[in-house]
Formats: sequence, C-alpha cells, structure tokens
Amino acid sequence: MRVFITGSAGFIGFHLAHRMLRDGHTVRGYDGITPYYDVNLKKSRHEILQALPEFDAVIGMLEDKTLLESSIAEFSPDVIVHLAAQAGVRYGLEDPESYISSNLVGTFNVLEAAKQAKPRHLLIASSSSVYGGNDKMPFAETDPAHAPVSLYAATKKASESLSHAYAHLWQLPTTCFRFFTVYGPWGRPDMALFKFVDAIEDGLPIDVYDEGNMRRDFTYVDDLVEALVRLIAVMPEAGRATSPRDSLSKVAPWRVVNIGGGNPVGLLAFIETIERKLGKPAIKNFLPRQPGDVTETYADVSLLRELIGYVPETPVEIGVGAFVDWYRNRR
Repeated sequence: MRVFITGSAGFIGFHLAHRMLRDGHTVRGYDGITPYYDVNLKKSRHEILQALPEFDAVIGMLEDKTLLESSIAEFSPDVIVHLAAQAGVRYGLEDPESYISSNLVGTFNVLEAAKQAKPRHLLIASSSSVYGGNDKMPFAETDPAHAPVSLYAATKKASESLSHAYAHLWQLPTTCFRFFTVYGPWGRPDMALFKFVDAIEDGLPIDVYDEGNMRRDFTYVDDLVEALVRLIAVMPEAGRATSPRDSLSKVAPWRVVNIGGGNPVGLLAFIETIERKLGKPAIKNFLPRQPGDVTETYADVSLLRELIGYVPETPVEIGVGAFVDWYRNRR
C-alpha cells in the first residue's frame, strides 16, 4: 500500500510513518519543518524514517498548493493521512493567523489534491477540543460540537465540515478522527508531559493550570497508531451505518471517530506518576484555567470499538515511563 502522510516529521506523523514502513508499506512524507518548536527534533524524526527503505519526504508547506498537489499526484497514494497542522490551544492567542493559514487553507489544499488523486481512503486529524463547551460526558461523535472555545478547535471543526463537503461532492471516502491528549516518546516540547519532565529534572517549577482540577483522557501514541492503522481499512460507505451510534453521514462516505481510552485521569494524578518515574518531586505553581482550556476531556469509544475491535488501553504509568526513558536517553 502507498501511504501519503502530511506532518511526517511531527510527533504523530513520525510514529504512524514508522509503523507503516515496518509493516511493509511505501510511505511519502510531507512536512514544512516549521519553527513552532525545535526543528532539530523534527529533523531527527525524519532522519530515522529516511534510514528505512520505502520512505521519501517532500519538505514543503501545506499552503504551497502547487507543490502539495504535484507531490501527491506523482506518488499516486492509496491512502492519504492528513496530520499536519498548527497545533496547540494557547498559541492561538499569540499567532492566530498561523491557524487559519495551516489548518484551513492547508486542509483545503489537501482536499483539492485528494479530489484529483482519488485515494481509496482519506483520513484527517481533528481533535477532542472540538467538543468545546459541551458538558455531557463522555463525548460521543454524535454530540453537537458547535461551541469551540479556542481558535485551534474552531479550525479543526471547520476542517471536518470542509472534508464532509468534499466527500459528498466527489464521493471521497473520508474519516476524521478526534484525538484525545496524545503523549509518548518523541512528543512535542510544548506539551504538558514534556514540559513537566523537563522542569522537574532541572528542579524548576511547573505551571499547573486550573489549580490542578483538569482531567484528560490521555492516549499513548502507540495505541493511537494502532487505531489509525486499523481505521485505514474501514472505509466509510454512505448508507451503511454500523449502528445508531455511528456518525456516518447520510449524504456522504464520511464519518468522524473518537480515538481515546475512555478513562480520564486527573492532572495531579498524572503529575504524581511523573514524579514517581523521575524519582523527584515537582515544584507546583498553581494557576487559574487559561483561555481556550477545558476542564475535562472524556471519550466515548463505543464507535471505535465497534469499527475496529480495539481501543487504546496503555496505562499512564507505562506510557509516562516510556517517555521518561526516551527523554533521558536523548538528553
């Protein structure tokens, strides 16, 4: 199988590409290597992939429509997995334009290229943040998601809507997947786990937002990749819903799927796990909730289990331990 992955030098894209290559597939990556965080980390990920057969990468921005379209057309992929995006909730307060450019214009360009390439399946990364102000727990794919509380969430929800229109107009089988707080080795330095470990190792204080009252449905990256690999083989077909809980569109080969463990963990419990793995206490700087943050994320994983017979299950103790081992080996 030929798989085109945008964001191949990113955290999740790297892990997915590595898994697909290990499974014997041919992968082309596409990444802008932007300086949102340390580009050396991104380059290191690509170097590992480039040492494997059947991988090549194009360095380019999603906004470069001509390069993106030619890269996809020449590769002629069976599957496109669109992971590249401007990530982060709080960064939207500093550079909102980057979210519009990457997440909206970039996704439009991917859709235009997919329309021409006609892959068997297009998969697009969304986010649990689209549930925004919903207070019904756990979050189910059929729940309304019309109240985003961050620019990042708004662009992800808009990307879902754009992809639905393209799926309808061009009969393009499309799955949007909503990630729930992915973590693990090779993670982003702007994510809580990386920041906490980095600070605790150096004896520096960590910022604990919402006075530590937040709960997150943490998803270990290898579990996420396993779910994605299985979802690739489950192409939505209009009119063939699996059950009343299926989010399958009535007018397009399109659905949205949660990928999480369905087991939220309190932020303070998460920090305690890090402290145990590091063998060091954290100096906690308690702060109020930040704009764009939500108190809790909690995935209803019934549809995921129904579609692929699998849900993420790695305990945070194991996942955090794997990250700490990677962090200390790399430092």
